[in-house]
Amino acid sequence: MLGHKSLSRSSSFQVENLGQNPLVLVGSLCCTIVVFGVLIFTFFVATYQPSDPLFHPSTKTTTFPTSTSNATFRSDISILKTDEDLLASKQSTFDAFINLTDVVVPAVINSECESDIGSPIDCTDPEIFQLMMMAAIEHFKDIHFYRFGKSVQGSNDSTCDMAWRFRPKERKTASFFKDYRRFLISSSGNCNYAVVGIGEYHSGLNARKRKTNQKTGSASKQQLPDAGLLMFGETVNDSLTVVESEAAFSKGRYLIYMGGGDRCKSMNHYLWSFSCALGEAQYLKRTLVVDLSICLSSIYTASKQDEEGKDFRFYFDFEHLKESASVLELNEFWKGWAKWQKKDDLSLHLVEDFRVTPMKLVNVKDALIMRKFGSVEPDNYWYRVCEGETASVIQRPWHMIWKSRWLMDIVSAIAARLNWDFDSVHVVRGEKAKNTGLWPNLVADTAPEALRSTLNGKIKDGRNLYVVTNEPNTSFFDPLKDCYSTHFLNDYRDLWDEKSEWYMETKKLNDGVSAEFDGYMRAEVNTEMFLRGKKQIETFNDLTSDCKNGINTCHSTS
Repeated sequence: MLGHKSLSRSSSFQVENLGQNPLVLVGSLCCTIVVFGVLIFTFFVATYQPSDPLFHPSTKTTTFPTSTSNATFRSDISILKTDEDLLASKQSTFDAFINLTDVVVPAVINSECESDIGSPIDCTDPEIFQLMMMAAIEHFKDIHFYRFGKSVQGSNDSTCDMAWRFRPKERKTASFFKDYRRFLISSSGNCNYAVVGIGEYHSGLNARKRKTNQKTGSASKQQLPDAGLLMFGETVNDSLTVVESEAAFSKGRYLIYMGGGDRCKSMNHYLWSFSCALGEAQYLKRTLVVDLSICLSSIYTASKQDEEGKDFRFYFDFEHLKESASVLELNEFWKGWAKWQKKDDLSLHLVEDFRVTPMKLVNVKDALIMRKFGSVEPDNYWYRVCEGETASVIQRPWHMIWKSRWLMDIVSAIAARLNWDFDSVHVVRGEKAKNTGLWPNLVADTAPEALRSTLNGKIKDGRNLYVVTNEPNTSFFDPLKDCYSTHFLNDYRDLWDEKSEWYMETKKLNDGVSAEFDGYMRAEVNTEMFLRGKKQIETFNDLTSDCKNGINTCHSTS
């Protein structure tokens, strides 16, 4: 009735009454202006599309977790910095390391000792333990020791194995590392012992703890001195979470992203989209259903073709992701869904427009929210969900994404063989060297004699020099051997060959099929090795006057 009365009153206005009702006239005019303005605003909002952050220049894309260093190889095969790298910017609260003076010196002579020369070594003897600690601290001068494990029997009666946690002295990471070595010990009688040899990195296998919970299949872990630090060299449990309980599955709430144009793109693109999905799941307090099968872009493959069937766990730490976030592998989810969906009346909420923000989905009660992406790029990229107003709401949880510890163990092994005491240089050649229009000086500035001359003023003679390069023939750098001990990634093929731990573990993940040590893995290891060099020499910052992005771009913000 109120609506009818208002309509009647409006229709009763006469022309002669306008002068008597000026306020009514002004009010009607203002109302018309407001309505017209709302229509314009609505049209603008409906048609406006925020620009893609991925296509912004790197200097403007401040939300990418990139390294603070401007390593030149990031533009060739870009490696995003993940959380274990960002930890380096945090000051650790655990800085007390073990010095040689902290170790009790074992007795040298004990006339009452009944030990004979050649008798078995008792690795549980505290004096043997102290002797091994002293030998390790004296031998590895470029690392700080933070904790020693108990010494245990080695492969025979004259060897003992021992593990420890450490950091390089001139560390550029807040992470701890774990090593375990085999010690060869001799006896000269009267319990006078001496360490006569220390094995290679990770040689003391009996000191590596592999305590497994038979019920969950997960490896038990010792508490680190600082819970915020990553440990390399520990047992990795990348097994899938299996949902065995109907109640646990049916009470859960899930989010899944299906389809889209992100597949076979660069790994940076993949991570940018994946982190968006992970952030939305965290915001909605839902379990993210994760497809661990990755399509590796042709820029990383030997075949120069996109390759399907790569495992997420080859590149990223799935164990840490499971511990940090609520995630469930795709195939395991669909098994549970097929088993209990009808029985428990589990409902599905389908979203086919990325403009439907996570904020609008907060009150959805359905068991599964499925975001389905179409075929038109770039509107079918997952990361579009996190654009616009959502960007200030969804926080990408980079702290949940760590690099594969199998790859990081390769980094640790190479660094250990160099005694954590080396410098690094990155030499860009390849296609850029061929394009003299954009990089006119690059060929001459990266020639062996020019390199030797430039490095002479930056790195001391005789140093270990780790060379990162896209030059396929490493013999090209032979002239540098006159001044330095040069090292390349391929010098350490044994760390991923058929006898390596990496090979065995990735083969298990790959259903018994051997995995390729591909271009992204190589770039990741090379990146980490470069960043661990005590001195780091860049191509476009140190070796040549050419601009990184081509002629006349040195001071460009693009």
